[in-house]
Amino acid sequence: MTDTANVVLHPSILALVSLSANIAANHPKKGLCQLERLRSLGVSDAQIDIVVDIARHLRDEAGQMIDSEFNEAFAPAANTAAEPAAVTEGSCCAPTAKGNSCC
Repeated sequence: MTDTANVVLHPSILALVSLSANIAANHPKKGLCQLERLRSLGVSDAQIDIVVDIARHLRDEAGQMIDSEFNEAFAPAANTAAEPAAVTEGSCCAPTAKGNSCC
């Protein structure tokens, strides 16, 4: 087992992780603090955009799955909700609409 007590993440990695978690969790603060931090650290908008895209995709995919399960329990014969993107065998998730891999 790795001792993580002495592991330090680069501030930009920490801010990217925090930003994606805020977006994926629909946190009320929306990750705006992390966005400011990332820009002050010189992280490009293109890199931030990839993280935001993946976080939104995971958030939306989770919501679709929850909605689908609810719809099946509520009205199995009338389930008209959009199904989440199919996950191909061997992959951990479907790519985002922009084509970014979340795996």
